[in-house]
Amino acid sequence: MQKTLKLFFIFLCFTSYAQDIILSEQAKISVLTIAPGTSLNDAFGHNAFRIQDPSINLDKTYDYGRFDFEAPNFYLNFAKGKLNYALGQSNFYDFLRFYIYQNRTVEEQVLNLSQSEKQQLYDFLINNYKPENRNYLYDFFFDNCATKIKDVVNHTLNNQIHFETPDTFENASFRALIQNNLNRNSWGSLGIDIALGSVIDKTAPAEDHMFLPKNIYSFFNKATLKTTNQALVKQSSVLYKQKDTTKSSAFFTSPLFILGIVSLLIIFVTYKDYRNQSQSKWLDIALFAITGIIGVLLLLLWFATNHTGTHQNYNLLWAFALNLVVIGQLYKTKVSAWFIRYIKLLVILLCLLTLHWIIGVQVFAIGLIPLMMALFIRYIYLVYHYTH
Repeated sequence: MQKTLKLFFIFLCFTSYAQDIILSEQAKISVLTIAPGTSLNDAFGHNAFRIQDPSINLDKTYDYGRFDFEAPNFYLNFAKGKLNYALGQSNFYDFLRFYIYQNRTVEEQVLNLSQSEKQQLYDFLINNYKPENRNYLYDFFFDNCATKIKDVVNHTLNNQIHFETPDTFENASFRALIQNNLNRNSWGSLGIDIALGSVIDKTAPAEDHMFLPKNIYSFFNKATLKTTNQALVKQSSVLYKQKDTTKSSAFFTSPLFILGIVSLLIIFVTYKDYRNQSQSKWLDIALFAITGIIGVLLLLLWFATNHTGTHQNYNLLWAFALNLVVIGQLYKTKVSAWFIRYIKLLVILLCLLTLHWIIGVQVFAIGLIPLMMALFIRYIYLVYHYTH
């Protein structure tokens, strides 16, 4: 019993010590910015805080980019826009070695904070790291690993930061800010352009550009403190510089190439049908089924999830959900008159999609261009076939 009480007392003392660390005058708090990686998951980079105090052998990082694949209903919650991310803690050198291994540039900005502000920010992170506090509901644009950095610093400084636009700043939509970090002719880019709606095609306010980690770096570099007019960043340095690597060309596996081949196949079958005055029903059933299923998924993303970027998605003009309902007409020897009018509607919707793209209501994936042309030709042929 006495041994148990003694261990319990030691645990309490250790816990109390861990939560009441007082930073010395040598302490530094900095923001780390990590360059994008090679996969879609890390294509936009990362941010973290570094807390360093050599007098007490403290050198840790805190970042808001942790999530657990093993969490219950992880993929379902991700699809529904209810994914929990968490604040994580690491030894700084383990953190740095990980990104050196991934060959990603790591930059550091030491913040110009008073001793009390350093302590306040550190105490906030310690409290936020408690199991009951560390989780938060992730939002790609407004609550992520980058925006959390800005929010925590703003909280520490009582919102007394004046953010000026960087010298390289250009007005851009949320979609453009995303796609500037991607290869437009990639499957990741295609998926983003299909899943996200026209709400992300509006111009993003300047400070909202900081949902991207690299913009945390550029905005912080120009930021000043309203009370003293001093720079927010005292010192900047590069901790690791990415080494040049040879990038392999992936054009023959890209959406534009693959969907281009598929589109040529659709046009070729349509040409043969025209010559033979016939209809390849297998092709039409496949096209109506695929476009209908994609349409249903887009409607679910719009109306049945918490995702803010999936609203008002005009990809529904080609991925028309009702195509699933009317598939039965394709099995008939003679279709109903209303079905011919329905196909004419599909042609009009493709024209509307083109108009939306031209006037800037929504930007669509370039990989879809050949497919849209093939669908247009196929629908025109079906109207011709059913009326002759």
